[in-house]
Amino acid sequence: MTAGKKTALIVVAVIIILALFLFSFLKGTYNNFVSLDEGVKASWAQVENQLQRRYDLIPNLVETVKGYAKQEKEVLTEVTNARARVGGAGNVPDKIQANNELSSALSRLLVVVERYPDLKSNQNFMRLQDELAGTENRIAVERRRYNEAVRTYNVAIRRFPANLLAGMFGFSSATFFEAPAGAQTAPSVKF
Repeated sequence: MTAGKKTALIVVAVIIILALFLFSFLKGTYNNFVSLDEGVKASWAQVENQLQRRYDLIPNLVETVKGYAKQEKEVLTEVTNARARVGGAGNVPDKIQANNELSSALSRLLVVVERYPDLKSNQNFMRLQDELAGTENRIAVERRRYNEAVRTYNVAIRRFPANLLAGMFGFSSATFFEAPAGAQTAPSVKF
């Protein structure tokens, strides 16, 4: 074999090895993005399961409170309207915003309940309130898991050199589920 043929074979072998390495890198990075994206979607589905549970509990809670707090129509209307916005939200950011508004309205409803001792002793109301509290805890856990999945995914698509591939394949940042403005302030209870 001549020196020229040896050199050509070495060049071809190096090109094949580099091509295999590049293919392996692209395949691994793309599949990682797909797995992380699906993880975000699965986490969001769990959040939505819990939000749906809360959504389903609200009409019963509102009806129970209505009988006791007829003069609190504004708060009841606000809860009902916020619930309707949740039902009409289409994408993840809209759903997050609508659910933050619903959380705020529910906290105001629970403040109103404090004014009615008879309502607080009603067994049906107490059961609904306990279910709602349990659901709120589940929502908090699922939000945390969702935000962890979003963080992992967002970091992966922003790291170099994977960020170059993320843009080429259409992977974009996911939205975090953030607390609404004013969430750090507890509602006030006045008698």
